[in-house]
Amino acid sequence: MAEGRPGPTGTLILLRHGPSTTNAEGRFTGWADVPLTVHGANEAVEAAQLLVREGLVPDVVHTSPMLRAIRSADLVLAELDRLWIPVQRTWRLNERQYGALTGCLKREISAEAGADRYRHWRRSLHGRPAPLPPEALARLRADPRYAGLRPDAVPAVESLADMTVRVTPYWADVIAPQLLGGATVLVVAHGNSLRALATVLDRLTENEVRDLNIPTGAPLRYDFDTTLRPLIRGGTYLNPARARAGAERVAAEGRP
Repeated sequence: MAEGRPGPTGTLILLRHGPSTTNAEGRFTGWADVPLTVHGANEAVEAAQLLVREGLVPDVVHTSPMLRAIRSADLVLAELDRLWIPVQRTWRLNERQYGALTGCLKREISAEAGADRYRHWRRSLHGRPAPLPPEALARLRADPRYAGLRPDAVPAVESLADMTVRVTPYWADVIAPQLLGGATVLVVAHGNSLRALATVLDRLTENEVRDLNIPTGAPLRYDFDTTLRPLIRGGTYLNPARARAGAERVAAEGRP
């Protein structure tokens, strides 16, 4: 890619939804559709207040079709008085498909599998646990949200590398052109779909991917040069201290 320079590109804001009910229970959620907790809803409102403080008003929003992302985005837009702006939803921003781990308690999986294997499944670029059982996969593929997809587009399990493959076309074909047009773009999604997107944006190494933890409710700002290379690798959290504490909590999930 040619060397870029600062220019009139838009701003990208990444926001992981606030804690869901399964987050609060310490479970792997994956493609299960679960609601926000009250705390999660409050985090979305607080995220919107940070956007106001920084003068960041989105022109367009992208979410997954999952309730926790939709609800978080709606709360942000309501706080900003921008419920009328365009919202685009795509399965490509879904959380990682955790396969047979879906719904399991992280601390129990960590104890059963051992710390190294647990960390490999959860944080590495290529680790995959066992797939969803066939009956559960069939139910998921019958979900109306995914009825228009090829059956093999609804995975039985994913690694983070698999997620970068599904996230990259949406970045390249939808989000990037909006940024090149000067838009402020808000993406409200999930911990691993945002890790996958950051992997693409920042060209992360395997070690960097392993150590990347996305906190809930913490807006992360990216500005770009004219070739859409980030001006600051890794972006800038609007509240760095809070984001750092939140990332540490994510890293500690499942530890005894």
